[in-house]
Amino acid sequence: MKNICVLLALIGVFASCEKKEEIKEFVIQGTAQGSTYAIKYVSESEVVSKKQIDSIFAVIDNSMSTWVPTSIVSKVNDGDTLVVVDDHFKKVMKASERIFMESDSLFDPTVGTLMKVYGFGPKKQIKHLSREQLDSVMDYIGLEKVRLRPDGTISKLYPEIYMDFNSIAQGYSVDVLVDFLKANGINNAIVEVGGELAAIGTNTLKDKNWVVGIDDPLQDPYEPRKLIARINIQDLGMATSGNYRKVILDTVTGEKYVHTMNPKTGLPQKGTILSATVLAEKTMRADGLATAFMTMDVDKSIGFLKMHPEIYAYFIYMDDSNKEQFYQTENFKKLMLE
Repeated sequence: MKNICVLLALIGVFASCEKKEEIKEFVIQGTAQGSTYAIKYVSESEVVSKKQIDSIFAVIDNSMSTWVPTSIVSKVNDGDTLVVVDDHFKKVMKASERIFMESDSLFDPTVGTLMKVYGFGPKKQIKHLSREQLDSVMDYIGLEKVRLRPDGTISKLYPEIYMDFNSIAQGYSVDVLVDFLKANGINNAIVEVGGELAAIGTNTLKDKNWVVGIDDPLQDPYEPRKLIARINIQDLGMATSGNYRKVILDTVTGEKYVHTMNPKTGLPQKGTILSATVLAEKTMRADGLATAFMTMDVDKSIGFLKMHPEIYAYFIYMDDSNKEQFYQTENFKKLMLE
């Protein structure tokens, strides 16, 4: 009887060994939100599918994409005062309001009105504005003129106010995907959507932290990709904003318009910061702050960072002599790889 027990015990051990699966790396890629996305996770088995990921993007787009005519934000922009916004909209609105206040209103989703006028919106048609016309458009700028009512509807001071969450929505999408992965038992992954990304855990397959690169903003876009820095990233979201790629050319005047709008002047921002890379606990916050820093000047941005030591940042900017300079927060320096 004792030998039988031992034999059964050994069978149990071998059976458990056979059931243990090898850790593998899984990759899901596709297109979404006018760009591409990539998810890499380490697991014993494939636990999430591309179909599930794409369905998440569809839900977010139906909430906040100005490119979807039937989305909630499109209905709000069209003057629908009865549409009830969903939780996605509420979370992004709340985060936007926080950064709006922190940046002295330089981060403002209502610049969607200006984005549309300058040709960065879905219609992509540049209009030439006189000073008087621009002043009239400015009446429709200001997040303080938009309010989320207790019943979930949106109140706008002017029906013409046009909201655009593009400068924060992709970061939010990354956070939603990260939460989805965690809910499915995945604790080691890296998620990237349109350049905004987050890493959770480590790359256990290679027994090291996730490593990401930062592009050189002065490189020729037609040349092979050039990195100026590589960093370790763990349990952080990261976003980079820059005026060195997204430019619209006016075919009539030849003037170039950058995609960062100054909500106070109504003009495309031509600041000294070439790119701002920001890391935070949530990618949505990193995304919004990276945009805000592109509108704030260097000194004001650095002053903000000193007040918020939980934020990591890396700036590339031009000094008064038009020379390229770099700024890193102390916590960012600790992430750098040689």
